[in-house]
Amino acid sequence: MTNIFHERVFSGVQPTGHLTLGNYLGAIRKFVAMQERHECIYCVVDMHAITMPQNPTELINATRSVAAAFLAAGIDPAQHIVFNQSRVHEHAELAWVFNCVARMGWLNRMTQFKEKAGKDRENASVGLFAYPALMAADILIYRATHVPVGDDQKQHLELTRDIAQKFNNDYSDRIAELGLGIEMQIGRETVSGYFPLTEPVIEGPATRIMSLRDGTKKMSKSDPSDLSRINLTDTADEIARKIRKAKTDPEPLPSEAAGLAERPEAANLVGIYAALADMESDAVLAEFGGKAFSEFKPALADLAVEVLSPVAGEMRRLIADPGHIDGILANGAERASAIAAPVMADVRRIVGLGA
Repeated sequence: MTNIFHERVFSGVQPTGHLTLGNYLGAIRKFVAMQERHECIYCVVDMHAITMPQNPTELINATRSVAAAFLAAGIDPAQHIVFNQSRVHEHAELAWVFNCVARMGWLNRMTQFKEKAGKDRENASVGLFAYPALMAADILIYRATHVPVGDDQKQHLELTRDIAQKFNNDYSDRIAELGLGIEMQIGRETVSGYFPLTEPVIEGPATRIMSLRDGTKKMSKSDPSDLSRINLTDTADEIARKIRKAKTDPEPLPSEAAGLAERPEAANLVGIYAALADMESDAVLAEFGGKAFSEFKPALADLAVEVLSPVAGEMRRLIADPGHIDGILANGAERASAIAAPVMADVRRIVGLGA
């Protein structure tokens, strides 16, 4: 029995709608930073996308667009793995095992299902209800030890840990019998575990970017108003116009972050500036405290254009060559499968599937 899990990072992005500044600051830019210190697997989770109705052609193009964003932001597909989920069938196979491990009560508590299904839950797909189990499979098919997540995904990662813990508890004796286990302390018990209890990685001053039209709502790819978000493919003029039109309040900026407590739109814009400049909100307010938004917004627009324009330009170049992107995704899927297939083979032996 070994006593340590191989450290590995996994994360994924759904290919639905236009990627936004929120996706970039909350996830993709952090992916780039993490590749300097970790072995990383980055996935376009196209199977998650079909929990809601999708136009097939648009989904294929959106999958390529997310992959292009990964590459344009600086992820190195030679050193790390970039692929789309549906190319590696072990994700779906392990998800079924986890559907049989997860409890209905656990899934009923998932707030994102409640938000997406709305009041008409009876008409929501089973996939929408069960997709957190697929999310757990995405992570654990690679026995990933760390996942960079935004605040809104912490609940799903906690479910992933619950599923891993229950699997390890339920099959501890079998895992030990097969010599596949890692000794783990779970509560007062020592078990022979197969899956790690994956840890979240939440970094940076702005882990949750809010709408430019409503500072109490997350910036969303699906918001009907394009002015609510900055898309990663927006031009410099579009970025500047959206920041200029962003909702604010009539008061000047405070000199300390505590002064933003009841000012969601102001807090959001300061947080965006801080994240783009890689500094703390207090440092931003030390520079702009006491100034009106008429002074702050142009500075924010200039910074956003400076940071995002190179990414947008490279994305457009890559998207114009879909064959190149498809080749990278195919190569990544082959390398991902080489990790996932032995894990799934172990799981089949553990649970008693196959001869």
